[in-house]
Amino acid sequence: MPLDAQTGTIIRGTAVVAGLAHGSARWVRRSDLLDPEAADSGAAGAAGAPASDSAGDSVSGDADGAAPDSERLDRERQRFVEATATVGERLDQRAALATGVSAEVLSANAVLARDRGWAKAVTKELKKGLGVEAATVAATETFVEMFTRIGGRQAERITDLRNICARVIAELRGLPEPGVPEFSEPGVLLADDLAPADTAGLDPAMVLAIVCEYGGPTSHTAIIARQLGIPCIVAASGLGAVAEGARVLVDGATGTVEVGPDEQSASEAAAADKAMRVKAAGWTGPAVLADGHPVDLLANVQDGDGAAAAAAGPAGGIGLFRTELAFLDQPEEPTVAEQAELYARVLGAFPDSKVVTRTLDAGSDKPLAFAGMTEEENPALGVRGIRVDLLDRGLVDRQLDALAEAGRQVGGAQSSPWVMAPMIATVDEARDFGERCRERGLTPGIMVEVPSVAVAVDRFLPHIDFLSIGTNDLTQYVMAADRMSSELAALTDPWQPAVLRLIRTVAEAGAAAPDGRVVPVGVCGEAAADPHLAMVLLGLGVSSLSAATAAVPFVGAALAEVTLERCRELAALALDSDTAREARAAVIDAVRA
Repeated sequence: MPLDAQTGTIIRGTAVVAGLAHGSARWVRRSDLLDPEAADSGAAGAAGAPASDSAGDSVSGDADGAAPDSERLDRERQRFVEATATVGERLDQRAALATGVSAEVLSANAVLARDRGWAKAVTKELKKGLGVEAATVAATETFVEMFTRIGGRQAERITDLRNICARVIAELRGLPEPGVPEFSEPGVLLADDLAPADTAGLDPAMVLAIVCEYGGPTSHTAIIARQLGIPCIVAASGLGAVAEGARVLVDGATGTVEVGPDEQSASEAAAADKAMRVKAAGWTGPAVLADGHPVDLLANVQDGDGAAAAAAGPAGGIGLFRTELAFLDQPEEPTVAEQAELYARVLGAFPDSKVVTRTLDAGSDKPLAFAGMTEEENPALGVRGIRVDLLDRGLVDRQLDALAEAGRQVGGAQSSPWVMAPMIATVDEARDFGERCRERGLTPGIMVEVPSVAVAVDRFLPHIDFLSIGTNDLTQYVMAADRMSSELAALTDPWQPAVLRLIRTVAEAGAAAPDGRVVPVGVCGEAAADPHLAMVLLGLGVSSLSAATAAVPFVGAALAEVTLERCRELAALALDSDTAREARAAVIDAVRA
């Protein structure tokens, strides 16, 4: 453990969720339950299983009358199965109480806990003579090594795997689940790398802010923090020097953590931020700038429940309906009728407003069991999004059929639903998708994620009716940096001036399409959830913003304080910067001045 940071020390990271928080640091440390040296060291015997030594030696039968190896294997395997079932059930229960991305992450982790491949790998290790704890750790590390080699989005699953493994080991030992400490009073949560399953269960009333030494701005943890409205910083190098209980001031807008700040100044700054949050909580929409300029401020959702929650708030519609999340846990493709029922619930939540549906963004870290997808060495550049056509063109066609049917069921403004395809890279793909949509009476659009679309956007415009910029992937591809790499978090920051310049190019092209039309250009990536960046995006010419439902009031309240001309001035400051950090600082300083 490094020496404690001195009073006045400033630790810098990548800003994820804006907001100021002042309080005592509470650490989440890595669990030693995953230490192979400690696995099966006596606790297994206390739980009723045959004991083994700390190195995980064989516990097979011997002259002292121990059970034969086959009986030991069956007993140890059954203990693993029961432990994973218990952990999975707890995660399912937490998912049932959560909503949106939090529910999605918890459900995905519950499925991961019961993964058959993991169980088979544990059995293989048990057959080598390891005790159940050592076998669980060894099997987990086998998958960790595999995901590390694959890289890309698969790398984020490493944190999930180890977190679930630690929960299972704790269950085997009869110990409480590891993870976030109990908060007796509000404080700031610090971690080297916080598992998404832990983030999803946080209480925003007690956790004032989240700061992680690792992680990236588009990780699940970051996305959930936005959904919960908790100020968040990732990739904060040197965070380990902050002592448990130290007083800190976290600025989620600038990505800084001040250790031992002046208490009065910090308290006043936090109080001012709290006042802004109260204002945001009371913001009911619609989104309008200070000069009366209307803003299309929408919500990102993943199912009917999420759409209903968005409709209960100030969101003006839905800018991103992630349909693939309804497919991920399905062993077989849902029928057109089943899909239509789901889509109708989402469309029906906003019968008179814009609802933009995204076709399957499957692949990479979201494989479909029924689509014949295989592991790829570089999944972020592999078969994902519209490229599922290469495996089964009917998957997208059936989605479009179901969406058209849902539109007919809801009627009114949803009679010609807006639908967009992810990972479009060529004009031919855009033309083909547009034709397939129009054959069904749908309004076609494409996502701008692949740089080829941004640099030749004028060639794509004749074939579609709207564009939606996915800043998460666009930034990853423009900067040639894996969005899941904490070491590259500064590169995958959407404030990167090169990314902002491309967004300006796309927005300007949409405003003056070659055929004389005005093609709407929205942003549905995580960038739209940052109130300061939202101002910049409007200044660049973007016509709509879509963010997590919880982020909508914060963005709306902030936009009400600025004019469109001011947004353009802020955009110019960002474009005139050389780094993401400089761009963010220039804009925030100007807004706070």
